[in-house]
Amino acid sequence: MFDFIKKLFGGNKTELIQTALKNGAIIIDVRSTGEFAGGHIKGAKNIPLPNIAKEAVTIKKANKPVIVCCASGMRSAQAKSFLTSKGVEAYNGGSWQSLQNIINYA
Repeated sequence: MFDFIKKLFGGNKTELIQTALKNGAIIIDVRSTGEFAGGHIKGAKNIPLPNIAKEAVTIKKANKPVIVCCASGMRSAQAKSFLTSKGVEAYNGGSWQSLQNIINYA
C-alpha cells in the first residue's frame, strides 16, 4: 500500500527510476539529434520531442516502462505527460546527466 501511495504522489524519483530500470525500462532522450550526438546515456534511444507523437504507438508496443530525459527536464516532462496520456508507463528522468548519475548508483 505504501508503494502505491508513493507512486501516486510522486514518490522518490531515484527509487522510481531504479525500479523502472529493473523492470526493463527503455531510456528515451528527447533532445535534438545534434544535442544527443554531443553526449548521451549509453543505450538510450534518441527520439526528439517533436517526433514523440508519431512514435507513441511504437513506444507503447514495446510494453516496457519508459524513462525520458533531455537537457534540463522541461522537454522530458512534456514527453512523459504525452506518453502517459497514451497509456505508456513513463517517468521523467530530468536531465540526461542527472539520470546518468541515478543509473550509476543503481
